[in-house]
Amino acid sequence: MDSLTHIATGALVGELFFERGFGKKAMIWGALAQSIPDIDFISALWLSPGEAMVAHRGFTHSFLFALLIGPVFTLLADKIHKPHNIRMQRWLLFFYVELFLHLLLDACNTYGIGWFLPFDHRRLAFNLLFVADVLFMLPPILAFVVLWVKNRYDLSRRRWATVGLLLPFLYLGLTSLLACSVYGVVEKNIAAQQIRSERWIMSPAPFQNLLWYVVVEQQQKFLIGYYSVMDYQQRIDFHSVPKHHTLDTAVHDHPEYQTLKRFSDGWYTLRQEGKLFWFSDLRFGQRFGWEQPANDFVFNWKLSHTPQNRLHVQQGRFAGWQANQVHRYFLRIFGRSSSRRK
Repeated sequence: MDSLTHIATGALVGELFFERGFGKKAMIWGALAQSIPDIDFISALWLSPGEAMVAHRGFTHSFLFALLIGPVFTLLADKIHKPHNIRMQRWLLFFYVELFLHLLLDACNTYGIGWFLPFDHRRLAFNLLFVADVLFMLPPILAFVVLWVKNRYDLSRRRWATVGLLLPFLYLGLTSLLACSVYGVVEKNIAAQQIRSERWIMSPAPFQNLLWYVVVEQQQKFLIGYYSVMDYQQRIDFHSVPKHHTLDTAVHDHPEYQTLKRFSDGWYTLRQEGKLFWFSDLRFGQRFGWEQPANDFVFNWKLSHTPQNRLHVQQGRFAGWQANQVHRYFLRIFGRSSSRRK
């Protein structure tokens, strides 16, 4: 989840957790508590780019970290605001709600999160929300702005905070129902098209929850397709993408390659351009893949042994988003541009 949504959501929880009049102080504490797991960004100061990428949403996004940091915040807030009539148990409950809410929201994205570190290094991802879903993030951000300018004793503050939190979680609930529906359609298509599948994943295409991106793994290739819940027919047309994992022997000694493999959980392809090799993580989607299936992926890493080696994450994801492209995207979301529509 993006940082702005975490800040706004944390502030709204703070507003609702404490009595009227303490509002803006609670908003600041809520925003801070919701942001603290993302302190792992400083690991980029001493880790390699690949290691820093894996460290993000690692230990600081684990249940253990939340359990340890909650009492620290509690003691700090209690000391700063003395004298006050807020019990320590309420402070602790408040910070735990904020921290665990951060962990829940981040698990809804594709990036993956290490809930059980350091005991289990597997990363969980529910693939329910695009990292910047406008319909999810707009209500809490708008409510946060309104509350920040309102008087702290204004009687409407709690109503704004409640609506600002209720709407995105209703949206998340709706998205979960849509995901169940899409899941069934994908399974039917795999069976009907007699696709031999090792495993498959799906996630929303950018900014919404109607059009979904599907990746099916086979032994030597991936199949990629798009399906909107508004499509007239429940058919997914898949495009084949070779894995090229046989190139592993050419890049296996690259210092970042094994880290990238572990991070991608096997959802990657390799390709060669001259003497350069590229690593692409398929989980993060394509540029306009819903209408141009052969387009490149948005997560790319240049595997080279030169100082110019660098990560190209989301490079070009939003390039070309002109008015006509946006219009065609909305048509595809609502099934109107699908060739399957009668």
